[in-house]
Amino acid sequence: MPGYGHFPEIMARLGKYKIGKSCLYINKLSDVDPDAVRDLIRAGLADLDARWPVQAS
Repeated sequence: MPGYGHFPEIMARLGKYKIGKSCLYINKLSDVDPDAVRDLIRAGLADLDARWPVQAS
């Protein structure tokens, strides 16, 4: 993940959370929007793929 500052619109939808330097802390899954979690994971993976593409050998 590149950090959570790159995804302010998704973070605004997320719900109750805390962030560390590069960690996302969620106490209960019921505190967050599961669609926002899914979108955050997908956005992070897309960003990683753009920076360091993985190709099957």
